[in-house]
Amino acid sequence: MRSFRDRGRAHDRRPAPRARRWPGVLALALVLPLAGCATDPDAGADSGRPAAAPSASGPSAGGTGTPAPEVRAQLRVDGDVRRYLLHRPPAATPAADDGPRPLLIAFHGRGADAAELRAKTRLERAATARGMLVAFPEGLGHGWGAGTQATKQRPDPGLDVRFTEALVKHLVRTERADPDRVYVAGFSNGGSMALRMAAERPALLAGAASVSGQLPTGAAAVEPTGPVPVMVVYGADDPVRPLAGLPSPPPDPEEPILPTRSARDSAAAFAAAGGAGEPVTREEKGYDRTVWRLGNEAPGGDRRPGGGTVQLLVVDDAGHTWPGSTVPPPEGFGPVSKALDATDTILDFLTGPGR
Repeated sequence: MRSFRDRGRAHDRRPAPRARRWPGVLALALVLPLAGCATDPDAGADSGRPAAAPSASGPSAGGTGTPAPEVRAQLRVDGDVRRYLLHRPPAATPAADDGPRPLLIAFHGRGADAAELRAKTRLERAATARGMLVAFPEGLGHGWGAGTQATKQRPDPGLDVRFTEALVKHLVRTERADPDRVYVAGFSNGGSMALRMAAERPALLAGAASVSGQLPTGAAAVEPTGPVPVMVVYGADDPVRPLAGLPSPPPDPEEPILPTRSARDSAAAFAAAGGAGEPVTREEKGYDRTVWRLGNEAPGGDRRPGGGTVQLLVVDDAGHTWPGSTVPPPEGFGPVSKALDATDTILDFLTGPGR
């Protein structure tokens, strides 16, 4: 098996309103424009708004008073300057722009970055059609602390959890993100990070999804602590991090590879935390879907039949890849399935009425 470095080398590479648990103390600074961004005269210490830059995928907002659809911004958390890429949906009418908008936080894979995940998934296009904000944060060292074990490279294993909390709180305040419709998703190491957020901060989220990511185990173990709808999408022929899990990963000279439980056990752990009953598995075209129905106390209980679900989709003839992507994967990652569009499937699961 090749090294588990992401990209270029084989790598790991409407819910009911409820109380939110924000971190008590966060070193949260105003968002500053990155190099090349235009200065926003309103981006002061009180506003905290990111300075807008013309989007590579949309028109400039120059002279219109309308925020640019894409901005690159940064946020200081726990003494670190953390960067992210934000996509805003266009408002259909001025009145529509006044309401809160659902927010998706999307974590890239190990060794990759926000732009790579955007290109691979096109999440911002699908989210725009649903009126969603999408934030693509950048991991420190091109990776995420998806496990709970401190390492030389990541001595504070809770750093990325606090960063995600801070980013959500910031976007609720500055971008009118709806605190009752916050979702996370990710690929590979980023998928494991999304699962960690769902496991440790279920009250923060209305749903989570992971592609090619599993729950860490062993000394880095992450255990779900409450009910939350979760979808795990996994390739049946993943050669990088197998469907059956990776309990004994090979050593990596740059950063330890996390051991993980199987994709099914990862999903089942969330089902157990949500008081779900026995699962039901059915064959669909190109993949198998296993569904656990959560209890009524799960987030989204008023709009999801039975309180929502935990779902595992095992995709036939798929590797360590994002199903439906048009971006070729690195060598050694296996095939990309065209039987499933993971982007639309995930967003339908997160924002729809459930199945």
